[in-house]
Formats: sequence, structure tokens, C-alpha cells
Amino acid sequence: MREVQEVLKEVEQAGIRFVRLQFVDVLGIPKNVEIPAKKLPAALEEGVNFDGSSIQGFVRIEESDMKLVPDLDTFIVCPWEEERVARVICDVRRPDGSPFEGCPRTNLKRVLEEARKKGYELKVGTEAEFFILKHEGGRVVVSDHGSYFDLLPLDLEESLRRDMVIALEELGFRIEASHHEVAPSQHEIDFEYGDALKIADNLITLKLAVKTLALRKGYIATFMPKPLYGVPGSGMHTHLSLFRGEENLFYDPHSPDGLSRVAKGFIAGLLEHAPAITAITNPLVNSYKRLVPGYEAPVYIAWAEKNRSPLVRVPPQRGKGTRAEFRSPDPSCNPYLAFAVILKAGIDGVERGLDPGRPCNNVNLYDLTPEEREEWGIRHLPRNLGEALCALERDEVVKSALTPHILDYFLKAKRQEWEEFQRVVHPWEIERYLELY
Repeated sequence: MREVQEVLKEVEQAGIRFVRLQFVDVLGIPKNVEIPAKKLPAALEEGVNFDGSSIQGFVRIEESDMKLVPDLDTFIVCPWEEERVARVICDVRRPDGSPFEGCPRTNLKRVLEEARKKGYELKVGTEAEFFILKHEGGRVVVSDHGSYFDLLPLDLEESLRRDMVIALEELGFRIEASHHEVAPSQHEIDFEYGDALKIADNLITLKLAVKTLALRKGYIATFMPKPLYGVPGSGMHTHLSLFRGEENLFYDPHSPDGLSRVAKGFIAGLLEHAPAITAITNPLVNSYKRLVPGYEAPVYIAWAEKNRSPLVRVPPQRGKGTRAEFRSPDPSCNPYLAFAVILKAGIDGVERGLDPGRPCNNVNLYDLTPEEREEWGIRHLPRNLGEALCALERDEVVKSALTPHILDYFLKAKRQEWEEFQRVVHPWEIERYLELY
């Protein structure tokens, strides 16, 4: 935990002129209030008041007063700003200092504390994919035609991606790898595995850094799951394990496959609650254009140790590296909410002693007939946002991972999004039907 005087000394030494007090709304969109650096001591002591009624999913106008309380452990200097600007992530509180039920970050803290009291700490690693596109002739088009692990001359954004990595390292990220992904103009930056709250904070920072640096070079960076037809979409494969101190509870050296009962129960919990989890981890109408056969995205609810077609994969590392890879999330999700529902579902499986069944190690699930999948007991992920929202409404465990305030707003906002999509006449329909009928 960083001390106030330590942060104030850094502000002075670095010549910081402005500090951004950052938070996210229920849908995961970053917001901020910027204050002069000389106002930071008062902000750290008293918080900063703002109008919560203007933020999506927060409060009504008659109860609008909210307070931002900075978390000093998240203080960083923004390396891409010409002015000397720092940023600190905040929790949202009521005017009296009590936790605000609509704050996604506070909600994740609540779920993590519930797990901690049961002896579990969630460790998370993510692989966030994104596209770098450009404007050309009034249209948004790909900026290169590279593919997986390509480099120049096919990967034209290699230097831009390197600039992003340098900026993130200056922010304190420990970058493990960066590379071109499978689709044209698609990229991935991976950073070190860590505590769930820190990784959620880092994901918001990653998105801001990537989008800002791309914009300044004349590009558009997007974490939209499926911006292009006919190529793979962007996922956010999420690696998960439970720890107690330094002990990885997913590892059992005496088990034939090295997986403990905790690991098997956690995986079973993910599988059982997967339809409801999907509403949170894949929250856009567009998310379901990615979750289709043929593009390496999971469609079927199953697990395996080697196979990449199921929803959950267990990588081969054992010992402290034992983990489950949850392959359905995409980078449009609010990571604070996503990690909360994933943790609740997994621990439910552990506490109930659920069994994930046999792993689909040598079976390509896309090649199975419906009858064969039924024989294996393999269900399908929701096919659209409407189905996912219905699954969420039916799942009491996953709903309990969200405060009533967050759950109510999320369902209302996403129901409206789905209904609007259903009413719109899309260009594909005009092209397909207009003259034929």
C-alpha cells in the first residue's frame, strides 16, 4: 500500500501538472475527473465530489452526489501525454463515505473478499486481442494483411505495437509478449498474471493506452469483438487459478492429471454457469458474431487438457503454473464484473463438489453431430445476447456476484440494446431480400 507522502513526492519530482481521477461505469466505459496537481492532497484526504446522475447506471438526479476515493496503489504517470499528467483509479462512494452499490470496482472487491474469507485468492491472466484499423475514402479499412506471428512487411503496425509495449512498461506493466494475431490488422499484447483486482485495473489501462497511441498515429484501435466479416474476432482468453498464500490450489501432484479437486470443481462451476456468465463476459450484440464455429472461438460448453475447441482448456503447465483457460470472454466486457461472476461460478462448483465430466481431449467438437454432442452432454453457449440475458436472469449464483443495483441496470441496458438491434433493418437484409421479394 503506497503512502500519501510517497505519492505527493513523486508528483513534485516528476513535475506533474494534472491528475486524472479515473473510474468506470457499469458497462466498463472509462470516465475521469481531471484536477490540478495542487488539488491532489485535498482529493486524497477528502475525495472528490461529482454528479453521479450523469454517469450511465449510477443514480437518479435527486440522489446525484457521489464521491471519488483514489486508490494510491494505482497511481501512475501517463507517458504518452505532452503535459505531465498522472492517473489514479478511484472507487466510487456515497457522500457519507459508504460504498456505492453501482461501482463495478467496489463490487469486485466485495466478491474477492468473500472468497478470501473462504481461503481463496483469485489469480488471473488475460490475452486481450484488438484491431488497428484506418480511415480510407470515407470507410474504415484494415491497415495490413498480416497473419499470426507475421512481421514486416506484412505486419505494418509492428512499430506502433512496440510503442504501445514501451508505454505500458513505463506504466509498470510486465509485458510477456506482443504479436500480430490471425486476422488482418489484429494484434495481441499479453502481460503478467496477477491478482484479479490489479489485472482488471490493468485491462482498463491497456485499452486506454492502446486506443490513445493508435489515435495519435492516425489509426483506430478497437476492442470490438467482431469488427470484420469472414475473419476471427477478438477474444480475451482468461487464465484462472485459486491460491492460498503461495500455494496453487489447482495443483495436486498425486493426481494422475495433476489437477486437484478444487480445480475440477472450479472448472465444473464454470461449465454449469457458462450461459449466464456469457451475458457479462460477452456483453454486446456483436459479441455473438465471434462465438460461431470456424474461427477458433468456443461455441460448446465442455473442457479439455489439450484441445482448443472447448470452452475451458487446461494448459500443460503444472505446479504454480496450473490453471484453467476460460476461452469465451471478449475484450468488450467490463473486467470488474467479468472476474466477479467467473469467481462466484467457480467457487460454487468447488463448494458443491461438482464434477466437470470427462475431458474432450481428442475430439474436435465442431465435427461432432448434434446426437454425438448430446451423448457427451455438451451444451451450446447462448447464440445471441437475448439468450444470454435470459440465462443470466435464471441463474441465482451468477446474479449474486453483482449488486442488485448493477444487475438491474445491466439487464435494462442490455435488453434495450438487444431490442433496438432486433428493430433495425440491416444492409444484409436489404441486399438479400429487397428485389427477390
